[in-house]
Amino acid sequence: MIRLTTPGDLGYKVFRTKFATIGVLICWDQWYPEAARITSLMGAEVLFYPTAIGWATSQDESTNTEQYNAWQTIQRSHAVANGIHVVSVNRVGFEQEGRMKFWGGSFITNPFGSILYKASHDQEEVHVLEIDLNKTDSYRTHWPFLRDRRIDSYQPITKRFIDEE
Repeated sequence: MIRLTTPGDLGYKVFRTKFATIGVLICWDQWYPEAARITSLMGAEVLFYPTAIGWATSQDESTNTEQYNAWQTIQRSHAVANGIHVVSVNRVGFEQEGRMKFWGGSFITNPFGSILYKASHDQEEVHVLEIDLNKTDSYRTHWPFLRDRRIDSYQPITKRFIDEE
């Protein structure tokens, strides 16, 4: 996997639109539960992850499959942990004279992590899916992860590593 981005310095943002309040977390942010949690707590009703991720074409198929599955799993986990819909958008195609293949497979998941739509791995696609945001409270009531957070125990997460004592 080749890292194509550098960290931003503007903090996490939510945008109020006529359709929903959306959080946009770009590419590398997709791997961090803290980014999804903070953006959800800021009022995002849907998280969007525009992404350009793939693999070296010299990699074996088993590794490629594991990497794609990890990418999908982490974002489905953000949906579950935050009781929020997640829209993960990834490009398709090749770069670096064919050495880098973007794996596509964009998808939409509901707050229980169920896949509502999944795009192909090799074709550009546009898909519109109606999401009922009125159901978000129901998801969060059944699995109250935001309500039941143990914020009193989270101080160690502000450190890169925890010193053993």
